[in-house]
Amino acid sequence: MSGPASLRRAVHERFGARLGLTLFVAVPAAALAGLLAVAVESAWDPFRQLDQHTASYLHNHTSGHPLAIKILLRVSDYGGPTPARVLVAVVAVVLWVRGARRLALWAVATMAAGAVLDTGLKTLVDRARPHLPNPLAHAPGASFPSGHAMASALACGIVVLVVLPLVGRVGKAVAWTIAAVVVFAVGYSRVALGVHWVTDVVGAWLLALALLAASVSAFQTWRVEHGLRRAHPVTEGVEPEEPNEPGELNEPRELNEPEGRASAEQQPLPAENDGSKR
Repeated sequence: MSGPASLRRAVHERFGARLGLTLFVAVPAAALAGLLAVAVESAWDPFRQLDQHTASYLHNHTSGHPLAIKILLRVSDYGGPTPARVLVAVVAVVLWVRGARRLALWAVATMAAGAVLDTGLKTLVDRARPHLPNPLAHAPGASFPSGHAMASALACGIVVLVVLPLVGRVGKAVAWTIAAVVVFAVGYSRVALGVHWVTDVVGAWLLALALLAASVSAFQTWRVEHGLRRAHPVTEGVEPEEPNEPGELNEPRELNEPEGRASAEQQPLPAENDGSKR
């Protein structure tokens, strides 16, 4: 029975985190986003009515409040794709200087993939933006998915996954809470200002979740193949190890190697007894 148990343990060690992220997060989120895109492109009546009713309701309840409009415009401006990409670029530079270069490359690659995905889907779906009386804001280009919603979700996810190893349990909960509030606020502002439909924002969130999970899964694959233990991204981030000095990276360790093995092997053997038997 030790053979199958060892095999299951080895499979879980090598593939557990990656398969979990891929099968239970990335694939379902991407599938839902794809179905949503198809429904949006075909103008499926339930989603069309949901979009129209939500847009009209939020527009009517926002247009008479100048302070609320001003706040929503600021949230939309600061949560746009350009500030989000600049934030991730700054984080990547800091990581690179600290010596966490693979983590910096992961952050930049994930954000760049999001920009490509957003542009490609906008061109493919080519959905018209809402046309409301007395619009509160204007935006160029196609509507699906929301670039603001996708960029803010990716940026917040990347930043949180980078800082998780640096904070305690309370700090982790605070980081995820702040990220969720920011992502929701940016998405809400785009719908309330009348420049996106609600399905544009939901689709962008699903795409960002799928892309983030897929990139983390790929990063975990890299870790395992280089002898590093698999991390738990939600609680540890994508790379719990932090270099002590700039340019210093942790050395990889063989999988399933018991701690203390190397030190035990370095211990001198006990000297043999030179006394003769009496």
